[in-house]
Amino acid sequence: MSGSDHGAKMLHKIINVTVRDVRFPTSLEQHGSDAMHTDPDYSVAYVLVDTDSGLKGFGFTFTLGKGTEIVVCAVEALAGLVVGKSLQEIVSNFRGFYQLLTSDGQMRWLGPEKGVIHLAAAAVLNAVWDLWARSEGKDPKQIVSCIDFRYITDVLTEEEALDILVKAQEGKQQREDQMLKEGYPAYTTSCAWLGYSDQQLQQLCTDALDNGWTKFKVKVGADLEDDKRRCRLIRQMIGPSNTLMIDANQRWDVAEAICWVSSLAEFKPLWIEEPTSPDDILGHAAISKCHNRVMFKQFLQASALQFLQIDSCRLGSVNENLAVLLMAHKFKVPVCPHAGGVGLCELVQHLILFDYICVSASLHNRMCEYVDHLHEHFTSPVVIRNAHYMPPKDPGYSCEMLELSVKRHSYPEGEVWKLHMKK
Repeated sequence: MSGSDHGAKMLHKIINVTVRDVRFPTSLEQHGSDAMHTDPDYSVAYVLVDTDSGLKGFGFTFTLGKGTEIVVCAVEALAGLVVGKSLQEIVSNFRGFYQLLTSDGQMRWLGPEKGVIHLAAAAVLNAVWDLWARSEGKDPKQIVSCIDFRYITDVLTEEEALDILVKAQEGKQQREDQMLKEGYPAYTTSCAWLGYSDQQLQQLCTDALDNGWTKFKVKVGADLEDDKRRCRLIRQMIGPSNTLMIDANQRWDVAEAICWVSSLAEFKPLWIEEPTSPDDILGHAAISKCHNRVMFKQFLQASALQFLQIDSCRLGSVNENLAVLLMAHKFKVPVCPHAGGVGLCELVQHLILFDYICVSASLHNRMCEYVDHLHEHFTSPVVIRNAHYMPPKDPGYSCEMLELSVKRHSYPEGEVWKLHMKK
């Protein structure tokens, strides 16, 4: 995560937390469509943290349209725990602040650490991390002090976490230089949303290959024969040496998943993502997103995943993702983050670059998802070069959106939605 020395000595007292419901009508062109989410309108609950020094922090959590207003309400409920605190006070005991947001004696009943209240906590925490990243750099001890080790010390202790980070200091500068020069390997999901026509799929695949993409993910799970046809089409287009992954978005039960995936094995997918309920730990051979670090701990303990997919907005911001990255390193499971949506690529690039430079020091079997939608609405959009994420140069957590975009897409009063509702 990029940092600066802006006001390192200042306290930056938080004087206001505001949240807005921002939605993009992506369902109109079937962007983001999969077996479970057939008509998503990519959206965010967008948070702004104001301080008395004038420094601002921006954050958000990702949603699919309806229900964003519920996350907005949850953020507003958490705001009272944040206003009045200084950034210095928060980061001097970031673990305590994380626990304050996720373990409030009354609001934790709505989770704990899952569902809408956890999405809201992620949005607020992302804004605080953005604020902190704009003000100063971090060291290994500070990083470990941000992690809530409750419920995971049987797998990872604070001492082990610090040891991993200290050991990774060796070669850190070379890895940083390598990333600045080459970037972090990415794969694309933009070519094969479930609602796309074959013609659209072929055109997007052709364009992606021309732009240097070698790793492709296909949405599956609605109809087996249709999945076979689409996987065959993609495999024929990308050739036998390029990489194919499939994603069912939690569509199947366990027996159905085994049967369905066996039928798609001829297309040689590297992984099957979210084959069943994300809560069914023992039912998984591979799974992507989980609600929290405790579930990830059990997936790792049960050897229930071969690739681990963190999420910058579903987990409790950087704090909880740090815990998961460190556990994944201990279990030697490669991390291949989930991204896409609105701004998930912007956020997750920081996490995966941190993982390579400061934790795992490995690129073996590792790649980060990329989806080519909605980046134009951010002040510091991701930069992709030769199918690699290039490290961000601007201070902060890349959460800030263009104010004009926020206004136009605010729901329901923004002009985009006023026009949409007239139709």
